[in-house]
Parts: sequence; structure tokens; C-alpha cells
Amino acid sequence: MEVNAPITLSKNDWSLHRKGPADQARHAEKVKEALKENLGQIISEEAIITSTGDKIVKVPIRSLELPKFRFDFGKKNQAGQGGGESKPGDPVGADPNSEGPGQGKQAGNEPGVDYYEAEVSIDDLAQLMFEDLQLPNLEQKTRDLMEVDTIRFRDIAKKGIFANLDKRRTVIESIKRHALKTGEARFDAIQQDDMRFRTWKEETRRETSAVVIAMRDVSGSMGEFEKYITRSFYFWMVRFLRQKYSNVEIVFITHHTEAKEVDEETFFKLGESGGTRVSSAYKLALDVIRERYNPNEWNIYPFHFSDGDNWGDTDNRVCVDLVMKLIDICNVFGYGEIREGGVRSTSTLMSAFASIRDPKFRSVTITDKKEVYPALKRFFSVEEACQEAA
Repeated sequence: MEVNAPITLSKNDWSLHRKGPADQARHAEKVKEALKENLGQIISEEAIITSTGDKIVKVPIRSLELPKFRFDFGKKNQAGQGGGESKPGDPVGADPNSEGPGQGKQAGNEPGVDYYEAEVSIDDLAQLMFEDLQLPNLEQKTRDLMEVDTIRFRDIAKKGIFANLDKRRTVIESIKRHALKTGEARFDAIQQDDMRFRTWKEETRRETSAVVIAMRDVSGSMGEFEKYITRSFYFWMVRFLRQKYSNVEIVFITHHTEAKEVDEETFFKLGESGGTRVSSAYKLALDVIRERYNPNEWNIYPFHFSDGDNWGDTDNRVCVDLVMKLIDICNVFGYGEIREGGVRSTSTLMSAFASIRDPKFRSVTITDKKEVYPALKRFFSVEEACQEAA
């Protein structure tokens, strides 16, 4: 008598095994949303600007709780509906007579909101910032382009390290082998001949050339706030350029009544003194372009930050003429004016620039630290160019 072996059928719920990765992905997305909402405030922290680049930023993230019904057994005559006198914005489940946070002079009896700090590196923060930034109006120039060595995984080999195993191609090779052998296209055990590995190949990529001319006002009228905003903007600008472009040169110029070209360390650390003659910086920028950066061979981007105080209306008119000359040979000219204390009154220099209607001229006024990021988006955005051209 032949006895068949028993067969057991079962169904396992694997959703619980995917719960961990799903929660991690949701947490990462929530952290990213919180970073984006507070990006302007986060990037202006002094600890970041003065760091060496490996700073860890702590961002407050509000914790979320599942909704639930609450009932206070210490009170009487409670019903399951409202009295019809509530208005939009009124807190749900709160006693108007209780002294919660911010009510009365005594300690409140309402629970607070829980926050925890998520640690984010400056590199991750920069990657989030620079997603939508790029050099506007970038053109292909006639200059011999710089050759940049890159590595691309484009070749497939039968031997290699398992870290580079191409699973998709390996499965396809297994199916093809079975189809040739049995006439049935199916996937079975993988053999050594089925394995395919991705291999890299060194390539030489040619990139267009660009130069950014960073000009900074170091006159005595630049106070601590103006100095900090200038350094903050240029800190992120330099990081953005070096992270996204491998063939961009940066020229650093400082000025008071006279302008001079300096190295990067001096540009960020030089103190403030003396009067102001803004035209000296623009003249030096034109001289540098004529001597080293032919507009037919280079994409050119001059940017200048100042408090707007300049020596006389005569120099303001000279500045307008020089800016027009720069615009003729540059891709974009950016001017940023810093006004402390939320004061947006127009300076004599900004008033003079109001006559410039060229779409390649971009200006911005900064009155608060959190406005540094919008200034970056204003200067390094292709959408801005499209809107101004329209």
C-alpha cells in the first residue's frame, strides 16, 4: 500500500518584514521635508560658515502621534458634541479657562509639543540645496575645453567581482541558456557561464569653461551683519560651484576706495576699513577679463555684494556704465545689497542700477540671514532667466 506524504499549505504575511525599511524611508522623507521648509534658516547658521566643511547640523523635527479621542473624567456634564460656538483655528480638546502655554502668568497645565534633533552633515545639506541651482545662460565656447577623466560602467564581462554583478543580465543569460537547451524559456539555477559583471571604462569628457568673479565690499561702512551675510553667501556659492562643476575658476576681488585681487583665504578673512568707491571693483573685474578670460572662450559671471553706500553720485553713474560694459561680455551680472534691521530703503547705488533693464542683470536685497538661500536661487537659477526674458 502506497502512502502519500502529507502536504501542508500555508500563507505567510511578509508585510511585517517590509515595515522597517518602509518606516525608515518615511522618516528620511519627513526629515527632508523639514530641511526644505527651514533651509533658509539652517544654512545661515554661523557654526556652518565658520566650520571646515565637516560640520554636523542638528535640525529640530516635530514628532508625530496617531490621532485619538481624549476624555477628561475629572469634569462633569460632558457630551460628545460641541456647542456650536467654535471657530476655525480653535484648539480641539482644550479648555479655554485653563492656562496652557503662553496663557496667564502662571505655569501652564497643557502638554507641550515634542521635538527631536536630526543630525545632517553639511554635504547632505549642500546636496539638498544645490538640486535646483546651476549656472544660468551657460554657453558652448570656442576655447579648447578642459579634458576631465571620468569612470563609467558601460562594459559587460563574464568575470568580475560580485559587487559589480549585473543581476538582470545574469537572469537573462540563464533563461536564454535553458531556452536553447530545452526549448523552454524559464529561469533555473544559475551557473558560472550565466554570470555577467559590469566593468568600468575610463573616459575623457570635455567640459565648457566658466569663470565666476566674486567681489566683496570691505569698506568701513560694512558692519558685522553685512560682513556675515557676504561671507555666508560666498561660502555656499564656492561650495556649489566646486561640487557641481569641475572646470569653473573663481576670481576673488575686495574693494574699499581701491580694489585688489586676493586669494580665497584673504577674501573671507579680510577686515573692513576705509571709504567706498564701488567703481574700482568693476574696473578691476574688466581688466581681469581682458587679460585672462576672453569672452569668446569663457562663460563669465561677476557677482558683487555691498551695503549700497558709495562715494558720491558721480561714482554711481560710473558704476552703471561699467556694469553695462560687463553685461555686454558676461552671461549674468549679479548685485546683492545688504540692509540690516529689515530696512529695505533703496540706496543711491541701487537707485542708479534701477535704470538697467537688461535681463542679464539680477539684483537682490537681503535684510535677514534666512534670505541668503533665496539670493542663491535668484542668481543661480535658469527659471529666473526665462521669467525675465518673458
